[in-house]
Amino acid sequence: MPVERIGKYEIRRQLGEGATSVVFLAWDPFNLREVAIKRLRREVLSDRERGRLYRQLFLNESAFSGRLHHPHIVQIHDAAVTEDDAYVVMDYVPGGTLERLTRPGALAAFERIIEIVFKATRALDYAFHQGITHRDIKPANILLMAPEGSDIRISDFGAALVTARETTQISGVGSPAYMSPQQVREVPLDHRTDIYSLGVVMFELLTGHLPFESGNNYSLLYRIAHDTMPRPSELRPDVPEALDAIVRRATERDVEHRYQNWAEFSHDLALAFRNRSVEITRGSVPEAERFESLRAMHFFREFSDAELWEVIRVSQFSRVQTGTVIMKEDEGGDSICFIIDGEARVKKRGRLLNVLTAGECFGEIAVFSAAAGIRSASVEASTETRLVTLRAHALRRASDTCRMHFYKAFLEVLATRLSLASARIANL
Repeated sequence: MPVERIGKYEIRRQLGEGATSVVFLAWDPFNLREVAIKRLRREVLSDRERGRLYRQLFLNESAFSGRLHHPHIVQIHDAAVTEDDAYVVMDYVPGGTLERLTRPGALAAFERIIEIVFKATRALDYAFHQGITHRDIKPANILLMAPEGSDIRISDFGAALVTARETTQISGVGSPAYMSPQQVREVPLDHRTDIYSLGVVMFELLTGHLPFESGNNYSLLYRIAHDTMPRPSELRPDVPEALDAIVRRATERDVEHRYQNWAEFSHDLALAFRNRSVEITRGSVPEAERFESLRAMHFFREFSDAELWEVIRVSQFSRVQTGTVIMKEDEGGDSICFIIDGEARVKKRGRLLNVLTAGECFGEIAVFSAAAGIRSASVEASTETRLVTLRAHALRRASDTCRMHFYKAFLEVLATRLSLASARIANL
């Protein structure tokens, strides 16, 4: 029996379908991997007006997504748009969409919701800095890598616009329930329309309901443009006040009162963890907080988002108590540590050499050692201290660009310490 194909790709099974397209799981025989293929329906292709619009959206998706390389954006691998067929080939993301987490009986834990939304803010901030606004953020366009996880991929950039060239709306593009008031009014748009839409997604993840619901689109769009959105806690009383405030600011009707950039949105999500507004398992460090901790360090200032997520995946985050010996003089070791907060003392033969505080690192000589080196000094926590620990062998397996930024930053650290040591010697 012949294998059904789309282009060179072997169809395995159908994954889902919508009003305009069908998504298949397929096998790429050249790259030996599973892929997802979104194919425009035949009846849409044959419709003169709709066919023209959706062919353009498919071309947009392949063009925009193909130039976006971020760990939380679906990667486009191939596309074909002709009079007779239109499809895009992308990463297969097996966990399904966020839609199932918006059902009242299947809501995720608060900390998981924050992780998901935080990663979406970082991906959309990256797209913004590439000059791209998504314009159709909704649960169906945010995919989960695993059904129970918080690792996500944003998909469907077909409705996106390039903000450097275009700010106007394309009529008929976008999902009404998630549209910003500016989209409803068809006024010039920027990234703050995506901020509003993601705020609506967060509202739905927290409550299992949309903030505005109506029996027809005209009434719905009127409510979005004119009504005040309820707080999530009005529908679900246990929603923490901090999350109420985040949703409220993200979905302000007046665009000038909304979050003005993605960094503000991301920061408040991470702050919800740090202020213990959300109860999390003791000892665990949420990925949103890990990311913000690294991003705040001078050492990681030149690392891209993708490289920071890479560091997070290979690092250990921990908390040590006062008096803990983190590294011991004359013992072997290949780990490098960064202080998130707290204080540590560096001693040699019992003599105090240095006091390290937030943002500083130690053990960096291990990076340049061919084998596990011998520690030349001890490091002891003088307060309760949070640490990021990275082993040299894990760093050697990192991407070339990630390693390059590490080596460059470590050389800067070593140069600074040598300069300070020389100044001390000169003053003796």
